[in-house]
Amino acid sequence: MIKKIRAGVLLLFFLLLSFEACKAGDAEKEAGTKGWKEAADAAENEEQVKKSSSDTTCYTFEDVEGNSYQAELLDEVAKNPYNFKNLVTDPESGYKTYSDTKKHISSKLGVDVSEFQGEDIDWQQVKERGIDFVIVRLGYRAYGESGVLVLDDMFDQNVQGALSAGLEVGVYFFSQATTLSETVEEADFVLEHIRQYDITAPVVFDTEEIKGDEARTDSNTREDFTNYCKVFCDSIKAEGYDAMIYANMKWMAFTLKLEELEGYDFWYADYHEEPQCPYAFKMWQYSETGEVPGITGHVDLDLWFQEEN
Repeated sequence: MIKKIRAGVLLLFFLLLSFEACKAGDAEKEAGTKGWKEAADAAENEEQVKKSSSDTTCYTFEDVEGNSYQAELLDEVAKNPYNFKNLVTDPESGYKTYSDTKKHISSKLGVDVSEFQGEDIDWQQVKERGIDFVIVRLGYRAYGESGVLVLDDMFDQNVQGALSAGLEVGVYFFSQATTLSETVEEADFVLEHIRQYDITAPVVFDTEEIKGDEARTDSNTREDFTNYCKVFCDSIKAEGYDAMIYANMKWMAFTLKLEELEGYDFWYADYHEEPQCPYAFKMWQYSETGEVPGITGHVDLDLWFQEEN
C-alpha cells in the first residue's frame, strides 16, 4: 500500500513540476509576475467585490492585530463541525476542554514548543499538569537566498523528554520553499529526523506571512503555496505519518486555495475565545500566552479534537 501511495506522490510531484516549467516559460512573456502578497491583496479585493452580490454568502473575521476582513464562504469546502457551547475554559489556568457527547467529539490539551522555550523544560511536570501532547519544532528553512535547512537546537532534547514523560509527540517544520523540489527536500529532512522516534501526533507543514522582513517566499503565488502543501503532506503520509497544514484565518481565506485542499487536515491558529473559522480543522492553537508549570515563560496552547468511534 505504501509503495502505491509513494508512486502517487511521485506522480503528483512530476505533474506539478511540469506545470511549474510551463509557468516559467509563460513568465518570460509576462513582465513582473505577481508575488503572493500582491495575489493575496488581489484576492482580498475580489472578495470585497463579491460580498456586494446577493448570491454570495460571506463571513467576517479579525486578524491578531484587530483588522477586520470579509471573505466568500466556499460551498465546496467542508465546514467546521464543532458546537462551541461545548467548549469549557478553566478560569484559573486558561486551559480549554471540548466534549460533544452527541457527535462523540472530545479533545486533548497540548502545547507547541521550540528552542525559544529554553533548555530546561520539565516534561514530567508538564505531563502532570494535564498536558496530553506536544508539537515540537523540528526545524526551518532560513529566509535568506541560500535557504539552508536548519534543525531546531532543542529538537532532540524536547522530543526525548516529552516521550519519556509519556506525552504524544508531533512535529512542525517552518517552510520557506519556493519550488516543488525544495518542498520535497523539506519533507525528506523532516522524515530523516523523526524516523528514530515514536511520532504519533501530526507532522505539520507551517507556511506563514513574514512581517517586517523580506522572505524567500514573497514571490510565491496562491497556487504555489497550495501545491507545496499537497506535496509535503503527501510525502509525509506516504511514510505512514499523519500530516497537517498550519494556517490562520487570513492565510486560509486569501493565500491557500482551500477548495484544492479537501482531505487535508488543518492546525488552525486563532486567539479569539472561540474559533472564527467556518471550515473544518482538527487542531486549534488558541493562545500564544499560555502558562504551564515546567515551562519557563509563555507557551502556545492547543486543542486537538478527537472523533470517538
